[in-house]
Amino acid sequence: MVDNREALLDAENKYFENCPGCKIKLLKDTNRGVPFKHLFYVWIVVLAAALPISSLFPFLYFMIRDFHIAKRDEDIGYYAGYVGSSFMFGRALTSILWGMIADRYGRKPVILFGLLSVVIFNTLFGLSTNFWVAVSTRFLLGSLCGILGPMRAYASEVCHKEYQALGMSIISTSWGIGLVIGPALGGFLAQETLHIHRRNVKESDEVNDALVTSTCEPNGNEKIFSLWAVSPRKNGGLSYSSADVGEVLAISGCGLLLFQLFLYPFIERNLGPVMVSRLGAVLTIPLLFTYPFIAMLKGLSLMLLIDSASVLKNVLSVSITTGLFLLQNRAVKQEQRGAANGISMSAMSLFKAVGPAAGGLLFSWAQNRGNAFFLPGDQMVFFILNMTEVIGLLMTFQPFLIAST
Repeated sequence: MVDNREALLDAENKYFENCPGCKIKLLKDTNRGVPFKHLFYVWIVVLAAALPISSLFPFLYFMIRDFHIAKRDEDIGYYAGYVGSSFMFGRALTSILWGMIADRYGRKPVILFGLLSVVIFNTLFGLSTNFWVAVSTRFLLGSLCGILGPMRAYASEVCHKEYQALGMSIISTSWGIGLVIGPALGGFLAQETLHIHRRNVKESDEVNDALVTSTCEPNGNEKIFSLWAVSPRKNGGLSYSSADVGEVLAISGCGLLLFQLFLYPFIERNLGPVMVSRLGAVLTIPLLFTYPFIAMLKGLSLMLLIDSASVLKNVLSVSITTGLFLLQNRAVKQEQRGAANGISMSAMSLFKAVGPAAGGLLFSWAQNRGNAFFLPGDQMVFFILNMTEVIGLLMTFQPFLIAST
């Protein structure tokens, strides 16, 4: 192996010893298989970046309450939304800059600085003593943690083209798992610090529902699902508790993990990222259409169908985004890949900052038209989500997506 590396270094001055890009190219030329060690590093780093995003949600309600900034309990969700959105807003402002820095100075400095920022500002957030300190630390965490864009570029660079789908699947899966286990971890640790007293069951249920409905989740779709699941059956919901919603999301995370690691690379290799994204969008439309009718079921049949639908919805959603990430990283040169991922991260973060609020407004509006003639109640919610999906599907065709020649 040593002789082989020296021969490659000497051949036509193809490699430069102090060049990070040459080191990656040399690694790929000397190892034609899957770079398991590097993908393991990708998994750990992305997981570390994902955990702080959602770990605050289980205790955010109580945190805002203890700040005494809300005059009424009904206003707590208003302030919690600012705390939840400040991270995404900060990330939207700086993702392009971090991508450009990664292209200029390398992926490693940006990743290390981002990890250091996670440790410092997540700790400071936990030590916040007032609302503005909490908002500021979350904003700074989002602004200074520019990990995800460079990690996408890195995952595509350390893999040969036939394994790039696996690399992107590792990122999507690690990110999704982090968003699932983050609330569980945050809730467990917060539970250790709370005074536990017996309370009226009705009051406890109201607080549980507030935990789900008042916090800013990763995107509008997930918040709408949570709002729909905890809403009363008379309004077309499932009357689930926050614990029930957590179980559904945990099952979805496990199903997503298995699909992304074992099935997605094979499917992408045979169909290509564009076709996978199109099929994901096409199958999502009838799936979303069935949700209002699933609410009519009860007992075991409801549990089985809602778990299956949730797993399928997450699998299709992540298949679409993973396919688009692959297209993006293959469409640009290596020296532009960090900036390209930064642009996509800025756009995604901006929509994720406003998505939960928009989803909440849409859901509230639909709940107030339960007796309407055309698409009453929650049927209107899933209809609008389907229209959004149709727009996304159309944008995978020309002239929006130009085929390479």
